[in-house]
Amino acid sequence: MIGMVLAAGAGRRLRPYTDTLPKALVPVDGETTILDIALGNLAEVGLTDVVIVVGYQAGAVEERKAALEDRYGVSLTLVHNDKAEEWNNAYSMWLAREHFSKGVLMVNGDTVHPVSVEKTLLAGRGADILLAVDNVKTLADEEMKVTLDGAGHIQTITKLMDPATAAGEYIGATLIEPAAAEPLAGALKATWERDPDLYYEDGYQELVNRGGTIAVAPIGEVSWVEVDNHEDLEKARRIAKGY
Repeated sequence: MIGMVLAAGAGRRLRPYTDTLPKALVPVDGETTILDIALGNLAEVGLTDVVIVVGYQAGAVEERKAALEDRYGVSLTLVHNDKAEEWNNAYSMWLAREHFSKGVLMVNGDTVHPVSVEKTLLAGRGADILLAVDNVKTLADEEMKVTLDGAGHIQTITKLMDPATAAGEYIGATLIEPAAAEPLAGALKATWERDPDLYYEDGYQELVNRGGTIAVAPIGEVSWVEVDNHEDLEKARRIAKGY
């Protein structure tokens, strides 16, 4: 199994930091970036081969590649998304499809969370695809929410639902077993071909619509944040200092 980080996004709401850096390289604790935390978590659970999907300001990641490999004892493979400033992340994730067959623990490059999330996913292995879900947080409109079927598997995953009907929020961390590689790649391809502005979570919904099964792993009471704007960044800095 390998690690994967989706880090192609521009993060325009985080300017001026992202004038010259991708969102994943915005610092959250001194010189420690979001990407540092992601790589440190993956290395801590023994995933030392890591694929990073880069796009916007990819050169900044390339420049730090050797230093990051040395710091975390990992081997990094960069996958380039030349549509990162035009298309959404369903396409980004699809670009890394050749690596799915190795088994992947994938994390978003804009999420700050503790290594307990990776440990929860690895401990819950069994389903072909397993999503980390916060079932404690009070939800609002912006979150990527999920509903579950009678067996406790994903029924719907979207931001566009009444928070009161949701079972929790998907936090941007997924365990993908090798058996899911081909069907997931197909679902992602159908998604970005339908509309390149769709999220990879829309690809998950496509997979469910095709009869695929996606399970969930509740993460419990965990301090984490998706960093979209400066308010999120301040929260990330408070959280990161506690790791």
